[in-house]
Amino acid sequence: MVMSIQSQTQIKVPPQERPALSVVKGSRRKKRGWLLAGVMLVVFGGIVVYGLLARLSQGNTVRAETAQMAVPSVSVVSPKRTAPAQEIVLPGNVQPFISSPIYARTNGYVKNWYADIGAHVKKGKLLAVIETPEVDQQLAQSRSNLATAQANLKLAEITKTRYLGLLATHAVAQQDADNAEGTYNANKAIVEADQANVRQLETLQSFEKIYAPFDGIITARNTDIGQLINSGNSGNTKTDLFHISQPGKLRVYVNVPEQYSKAAAPGLTAQLTLAEFPGRQFQGNLVRTSNSINFATRTLTAEIDVDNPSGELLTGSYTEVHLNVPGQASSYLVPVSTLIFRSQGLQLAVVNNGTVVLTPATPGRDFGEQIEIVSGLKGNESVIVSPPDSIVTGQKVQVVQAAAATGGAQ
Repeated sequence: MVMSIQSQTQIKVPPQERPALSVVKGSRRKKRGWLLAGVMLVVFGGIVVYGLLARLSQGNTVRAETAQMAVPSVSVVSPKRTAPAQEIVLPGNVQPFISSPIYARTNGYVKNWYADIGAHVKKGKLLAVIETPEVDQQLAQSRSNLATAQANLKLAEITKTRYLGLLATHAVAQQDADNAEGTYNANKAIVEADQANVRQLETLQSFEKIYAPFDGIITARNTDIGQLINSGNSGNTKTDLFHISQPGKLRVYVNVPEQYSKAAAPGLTAQLTLAEFPGRQFQGNLVRTSNSINFATRTLTAEIDVDNPSGELLTGSYTEVHLNVPGQASSYLVPVSTLIFRSQGLQLAVVNNGTVVLTPATPGRDFGEQIEIVSGLKGNESVIVSPPDSIVTGQKVQVVQAAAATGGAQ
């Protein structure tokens, strides 16, 4: 029995010790599981928080970049004041100071001519001789008529004197004396008329010889020996026999634009440049203007006089006239890319504290890449270069780079 109890006891003891060890191990395992779960939870939470923070940072960055991109970036330029003296270049034609066509004053045929083109002639030089047989015959007839009239006048004078003597002795009637005096006066008038006719024909005969009216150069000869000539004052086709010019002093007429009409006053200096004289300039002076604006061209006609003592400048040449006109103190130069053309007129986009202000502007001279602004600028503005078409007043902009300042007028 004892052994049976002991065997039972030995059999029952081990099962009582095993459950205690299993509980301890299970408790430890449970704690480790919770610890591992907590660590995983912390790690997962950290990952989630990091992702949220990254997303939030990226969102802020995107919003900042979007806001920055919403403000357009522009480049600006500062206006440059124009020079106090401005040079304008205008086309012109060189003309002689005196130029005249020479016509015949009588009808006839050319007998001889004595000057060809390019000939330098002095005043009074014989240029041509015209044969006028009709005028010669008319002059001879008029002289004969004058002689007849003079003879009749002499007879009338003798008769008048005789009748006045007889009237004193009452040998003739008063009527006869009055008739004698009237006949004398009529014949005297006829003589005077015949004398005038003779002088007229003598003058026409003197036109047979054509002389140079002034010192100059023959630039054209439009006649030859034997050619039929009609007088210049007749109703027939008029052809000048010669054309003579005086090249010692030249005139150059230029059309000055209306905006410079006030500055283009007599006394201004001018320089002439011609293609046939590269690198050379010829001095001239503005001596007079038309004092009126041409309605069709809106220009002022000005005359430039140039001395040409050596005659190297040829009349009829094309020239470029450089006029030095006083500049406007309030005018500025800006690139043409700054201009805005709208229905309101010409405008410039000016940046003021990061905000756009559209300013009306009045243009002046156009220099190609640059243009003159005569009103609308004060000189301290920042003008936007190549502004977008959609730009408006009050728009925010960001200046990224200032463009190079424009130069003065050339």
